[in-house]
Amino acid sequence: MCLGIPGEVIQMGSDQPGLATVDVQGAQRAINMDLLSDEQVAPGDWVLIHLGFALSKIDKEEAEAALAFLTDVGT
Repeated sequence: MCLGIPGEVIQMGSDQPGLATVDVQGAQRAINMDLLSDEQVAPGDWVLIHLGFALSKIDKEEAEAALAFLTDVGT
């Protein structure tokens, strides 16, 4: 089982197209977006992140539910 953390895309990388700046609970991180090359991802979208890679695009409600769960279990 892997633990995926939701994050909101802030900016798509212009100088490094495979990277995006993603906000993860107030911390901005460079996230590799190559696994989502078949999807349109833009600032404001939410992604599920594992080990610095965006694994899937998720909706805001799913992201909020995952964040609430992670808060409840103490991560």
